[in-house]
Amino acid sequence: MNPLIYALPGNESLAAVLVRELGGERGDLVVRRFPDGETYVRLLTTPVARPTLFVCGLDHPNDKVMDLYFAASTAHELGATSVGLVAPYLGYMRQDARFNDGEAITSGRFACWLSQYIDWLATVDPHLHRHPTLASIYSIPAAVTPSAAAISRWILANVDDPLIVGPDGESAQWAQDVAKRVDCPVIVLNKCRHGDRDVEVSLPDTAAWKSRTPVLIDDIISTARTMIAAVAKLGAAGMRPPVCVGVHALFVEDAYDMLMAAGAGKIATCNAVKHPTNAIDVFPDIASTVNRAFAVNWSRK
Repeated sequence: MNPLIYALPGNESLAAVLVRELGGERGDLVVRRFPDGETYVRLLTTPVARPTLFVCGLDHPNDKVMDLYFAASTAHELGATSVGLVAPYLGYMRQDARFNDGEAITSGRFACWLSQYIDWLATVDPHLHRHPTLASIYSIPAAVTPSAAAISRWILANVDDPLIVGPDGESAQWAQDVAKRVDCPVIVLNKCRHGDRDVEVSLPDTAAWKSRTPVLIDDIISTARTMIAAVAKLGAAGMRPPVCVGVHALFVEDAYDMLMAAGAGKIATCNAVKHPTNAIDVFPDIASTVNRAFAVNWSRK
């Protein structure tokens, strides 16, 4: 039996792609707020005896997790054979260690909580730094859609003579993968973070690459301070205005304006998080990942 696919508010576009690519059925639901701010959820399409999945990006997770919890747990209660989650952005991955006494390691706590009411999870390039894989914190099957293929296709179609630049060591995995696919050189900068909004980077020798267009690639653009520091260093080195590419376009507060003001030539992001800079479509890749990893969950029903 093909899956029943519900879109939490704001996730309708990805859900439509999943319905089409997976041969699924769209599930209708209502999510609203009571006057006192509490959440109301109603599944209008019954999930009884159906494999079910919810589509819900978890950027700004505090605004969404209760909606998801009530919807997914209700699907279980009403008799869904399985309940999966497609979250193109997986929140609460960045606090992956206890840096000061008494801090909550929220990546692990959130994973433990989410694993209690979701049977499987699919996401796009989660922020894995100190956790080697999602399996190290999630107790449910989890599949990752890499963004490198979609980013590489976009660079090949839109950037002449690229030089892939990783703004810090954490970005090296994306930068090196993309450079290999595009068949172009790659450099990775060194970063020293003094605080959430205080970042310093150092640039290797770029004399050999002056004729190329730098393409900065990072997984998350949040405050954009890392990219801003990298753009400044590239400019000081006499490089062309860089193209800034992000997998997850969070852009808190004035981050977008500051990045453009710093000298970015263009900003392009994947549509894993909805933003005006979205130019790189990862939805078909997400559908392929879900179909490859989890179709057996519903094909056996």
